[in-house]
Amino acid sequence: MPGMMAQEDSMKLIKTAPTLPVAGRDWNNFFDRVFTSPLFPDTGPLAASLRTWEPALDLSETEAAFVARLDAPGFHRENLDVRYDGQMLTLTGHRERQKEDKGEDFLWQEREEGQFTRSVRLPKPVNDAKIKASYQDGILTVTLPKLTPTPQTKVTIT
Repeated sequence: MPGMMAQEDSMKLIKTAPTLPVAGRDWNNFFDRVFTSPLFPDTGPLAASLRTWEPALDLSETEAAFVARLDAPGFHRENLDVRYDGQMLTLTGHRERQKEDKGEDFLWQEREEGQFTRSVRLPKPVNDAKIKASYQDGILTVTLPKLTPTPQTKVTIT
């Protein structure tokens, strides 16, 4: 029976990844790969509509303020905009395509470009007169101080 053992060893089952996407996330990844491949031109309204992007945004809360941090490497400070209106923080900006050197053609390009808008509703109002924004090392940081409750005052009825 030693020959039988050799035969069993040669019949190993090998599991491979499916060739077609099977879940929602896989479908998104599939379409991202297809429509951002070098086979499709970067011109026309279809390509423009498919090339939307959003930089990563973190929002945290301390006892005194909300802090928003947006990944914005490669942006010029003047191409970023911070707005606050009725508990809605809106961050916008744009990054331009880096010019190619003469004789250099991209074979693959993954760094995002163009305009973005990120909006987030804050859970509480803030003191909009004291909002501060800074941009350092590719991160836009916006500090939004919370409104401090006023102490209770007794009102005299006249």
